[in-house]
Amino acid sequence: MRTNIVLDDDLVEQAFALTGIRTKRELVHVALRELVRQRQKKDLFDLAGKVKLRPDFDHKEMRRLRDGSD
Repeated sequence: MRTNIVLDDDLVEQAFALTGIRTKRELVHVALRELVRQRQKKDLFDLAGKVKLRPDFDHKEMRRLRDGSD
């Protein structure tokens, strides 16, 4: 989608310095991806205390299986 926006020059310069990104286009894409990631993570926190696990669920065993460590 093509659009024109006015950006805060100081904020853009800070973002360039922090990320090493060279173009405003890439900077905006990274910022949008980060916003979506953060908001999705926040939605997961809303589930805290609402998910019931089986009494025999072993999170350490699941981590070991996931990571492939023995």
